[in-house]
Amino acid sequence: MKYDIVIIGGSVVGSYLATLLARHYRIAVIEAKSSFGGKACTGIIGAKSYEELKLPKDAIINKLRGAVFYSKIQSFEIERKEPQAYMVDRKILEKSLAERAVKRGAEYYMNTRFLGFRNGKAVLQRFNDRFEINADFYIGADGVNSKVAQEIGAKTKAEVLSGYEVEIVGEFEKPDFVELWVNKELNEDFFFWVAPINESLARVGTFGRLDALFNFIRARMLKETNIVEFKAGSVALGVRKPWVKGNVALVGDAALQIKPLTAGGIAYGMYCAYALAYSLINGKPEDYERLCKNIKREISFGLKARRLFKNLNQEQIEKLFEVLSSREAIEVIESTADFDEHAKTIKALIKHPKLLARALKVTPMIIRYLL
Repeated sequence: MKYDIVIIGGSVVGSYLATLLARHYRIAVIEAKSSFGGKACTGIIGAKSYEELKLPKDAIINKLRGAVFYSKIQSFEIERKEPQAYMVDRKILEKSLAERAVKRGAEYYMNTRFLGFRNGKAVLQRFNDRFEINADFYIGADGVNSKVAQEIGAKTKAEVLSGYEVEIVGEFEKPDFVELWVNKELNEDFFFWVAPINESLARVGTFGRLDALFNFIRARMLKETNIVEFKAGSVALGVRKPWVKGNVALVGDAALQIKPLTAGGIAYGMYCAYALAYSLINGKPEDYERLCKNIKREISFGLKARRLFKNLNQEQIEKLFEVLSSREAIEVIESTADFDEHAKTIKALIKHPKLLARALKVTPMIIRYLL
């Protein structure tokens, strides 16, 4: 079997890329799962990104217009009049994108594992049948533990974290606000999130230790026996390179196109998929990484902010909350905040002389990591 391009990984980024390429090339998508969805993913995507990427509206299950930030002893709120992010049903999103790709001519091989390359061909296995397919170009969209990345010898420098998320029944008075809890006494590795689906159901999760999540659930006055779904996975925050080697490219989580501050990867992966498609259609795959320079810049800055977070203790976090909850800080955040561009807001905060002076009194590490 011969194709122009084979995409290994048919999750959200792989299928989105297939929709972009299928009208121009003969495309095959190789997906190890037997059905779509199932990944541990809160599924929150910036509203602006969602509209720009022309993603399916039927996948949206909630619209979020604000956030409440909690430390151990204090809180502050950021809100907008219009929705700033959409929560999606991951299964519907993936399946809708796959349907689009198939209607445009892509061919899907479900429940099919990629085993490696041999003599320029992709070796695959479906049930007990092992076979090969040939293509002019191969794309690894096969996640953090990418087999394609291993095959091309991509180098990885990253922090690997286990992630856990539940859907839980409770009372969520502000269903259009996400909650972000920062308490290093409960979890020193990451924050906790409470993302309502509606007034009685929310996705609650964190990265780090499983016991930390259950300790938080109790602290948030939720009941473990109200959990109706549990998912686990892993994420790698860092750098993997190269993204292109010969006639093979990496995209999405396989290229670690992941936001270091929130571990979200859908929007970054899709923007880079668009850049990769543009490069291939124009016959210049070597331009792919250059076209993703803004995403690379966001990841680099996010990794610096992540290192700062890891070096802060809870006392310092409480003092920073005092700074961030000030009128000046909230005005800056509400005027600049973008769900998928964290650097813009952080840089706006540290460019404010009064806010920077107060933050430096809390920790001079800001100079080292963010300036």
